[in-house]
Amino acid sequence: MIGCLCIHGFTGGPYEVEPLAQYLQERTNWLIETPCLPGHGEQLQLKGVTYDQWLQTAEEELQKLLNKCDTVYLVGFSMGGVIAGYLATKYSVQKLVLLSAAVYYINPKQMFSDIRGMVRDSFTGRLKENPLFVRYKTKIVHTPLTATLEFRKLVSEVRPMLKEISVPTLIVQGEKDGIVPLKSAHYLYKTIRSPVKKLLFLPSSGHLVCHGPDRQQLFGEVEKFLQENLS
Repeated sequence: MIGCLCIHGFTGGPYEVEPLAQYLQERTNWLIETPCLPGHGEQLQLKGVTYDQWLQTAEEELQKLLNKCDTVYLVGFSMGGVIAGYLATKYSVQKLVLLSAAVYYINPKQMFSDIRGMVRDSFTGRLKENPLFVRYKTKIVHTPLTATLEFRKLVSEVRPMLKEISVPTLIVQGEKDGIVPLKSAHYLYKTIRSPVKKLLFLPSSGHLVCHGPDRQQLFGEVEKFLQENLS
């Protein structure tokens, strides 16, 4: 049996990777898991949660899949990509997919573009309809500074380990991502030592690539990558 673990991002939840998980579920008989990391989900409760709890939960979910499946794939989005990279250095998984993986974060140029859009909408009375404003307003209110520091600690700990990744890896990056800059994807491609690795840039997508305008291309490329060389 084939298993696939999909890990969401910081201040997010399984909904961030759900469209891709559903796409794969409809086209395969794989066991696909989309766990929720501690403090995350639709209602954020991040106060007092530490980064090692996120790692531990993801590790436990991977161990469950490894006990059930002969072949296991890892898919990680944003912070989940950092966690997936960490797991790929410790466990025998067959393939790795990194979506908007946050080894670097905050893309100033795109962020200012997004802010300009919010300002424009505020002058036309449409700010409350702006999806970025709605999403990030909620996250800012419910994300304590301590949680952000834990996220930074996680990235700092895992980044030096990425050179140890040796499994086939697909690196996906939205070109309009205001959170994770393009240099993050380039860094991953340069650093990961696997001889089989691919960069996929999505020209119209922001950070949430599984929900973006290029998502059908994304889903197809991920499926193709994971299905390749299956006996």
